Amino acid sequence: MSAYDNPVSDHRRKWDRDEYERLARERILRETEEKDTGPPVKRELLKPRDYKVDLDSKLGKSVVITKTTPASQQGGYYCNVCDCVVKDSINFLDHINGKKHQRNLGMSMKIERSSLDQVRQRFEMNKKKKEEKKKEYDIEERLKEIKEEEEKAKAHKKEKRKERKRKASDDESFGSGDPDMAALMGFSGFGTSKKAN
Repeated sequence: MSAYDNPVSDHRRKWDRDEYERLARERILRETEEKDTGPPVKRELLKPRDYKVDLDSKLGKSVVITKTTPASQQGGYYCNVCDCVVKDSINFLDHINGKKHQRNLGMSMKIERSSLDQVRQRFEMNKKKKEEKKKEYDIEERLKEIKEEEEKAKAHKKEKRKERKRKASDDESFGSGDPDMAALMGFSGFGTSKKAN
């Protein structure tokens, strides 16, 4: 008889396979019953937003943040649906278009299949919008805009010319002193391309 056969000298724990198999079967039955009890959640199909996402209302503003400041007033973009703060606009857009946010809104990520009639109606609506924009756009208004742009460009050029003349007159007044003294101090070659006499 070896040491492995003797139960007194064997210090290893013995597992009751039948007991653990019975426990595993019971757990599996419990989990399947829990899943079957609740009706499946019917989620709404994904649809376009009917509001504009506010990304630039807080730009350029300073806010003092303390330990007691609520999450909605801290730095970054706050999502009140998911109760979270996102640090930049790109990640905020990713968040509000993402699966977790849409699920919290009660939507699935599936979209409705459009019928041929719906597509035709959409084309007609877009065509009407385009025609309305063309009618609103007036030729006289466009000519006024072009004239205003030309006047602005002329005024800008005129201002630049005046500034160049001012700089040139400042340089000449500086050079009007004693040329020998300017040469002695090392100023003779600066400011203009004219040679001193």
